[in-house]
Amino acid sequence: MDNRKIGVFDSGLGGLTVVRAMEELLPAESIVYFGDIARLPYGSKSKETITEFSHQIMRFLLQHDVKAVIVACGTASSNALEELQSTYDLPIMGVVEPGARAAAKATHSGRVGVTGTEATIRSGAYERLLQLEDKQTEVYAKACPLFVPLVEEGWFDDSITAQVITRYLAEIKENQVDTLVLGCTHYPLLRTLIQKEMGENVTLINPSRAVVEELRAYLQENQMQSSTQQGQYEFYVSDSTDKFQAFGRKVLEIPSLTVQKVNIEKY
Repeated sequence: MDNRKIGVFDSGLGGLTVVRAMEELLPAESIVYFGDIARLPYGSKSKETITEFSHQIMRFLLQHDVKAVIVACGTASSNALEELQSTYDLPIMGVVEPGARAAAKATHSGRVGVTGTEATIRSGAYERLLQLEDKQTEVYAKACPLFVPLVEEGWFDDSITAQVITRYLAEIKENQVDTLVLGCTHYPLLRTLIQKEMGENVTLINPSRAVVEELRAYLQENQMQSSTQQGQYEFYVSDSTDKFQAFGRKVLEIPSLTVQKVNIEKY
């Protein structure tokens, strides 16, 4: 057994969908979460900048003696994960590979849509991984940069959000995909509107849940599960705590959620 915490980080609030999945699937595990809200969005930044930010956050999380880290940011997962894994001596999981594996299992037609930030789509990570699973898979990728600010505003069920979704997903719908990857951890919070737009016959893949399922299997295989009855959560951000706190209380089942501000640039 290993009662150390699990580190989770994201560019902002979207990684709370990973925490939500952990509440359900790994309730005994404790979490240290960092949201880099001062520097979001990551999706419009260069690979070098994303990697530099990710190293700073990793050094912060290691101060908390974490036993594993989930990079709960599709952009950081597709641009910085390999370097992080080669630099730090602990399990580090991104959301892209689990999401791709889940999509490969779900598709029947071999036609898969992928949504993500500009940097995630530019990286081509989902295409490479899906075609490694099956080289016949046809992947239709679309950057949806406005989804993140809409989620950060809390506009989960808004007519403006619905219009943006319709416009972004038009090309993917035309290609008659049967599976759609929500390739940014913010996007599952728009799941209801996205499902309505795509239709009930299209399977939506939530990489947040997929990575937590893989982490659960890893902890079990390596006898690293927590022996506590209920995990404890710590939340840190790089800017104002008020918005994060209000948002977190909507997304998570934690009535007394508290957040601390950290100067991440000193790490």
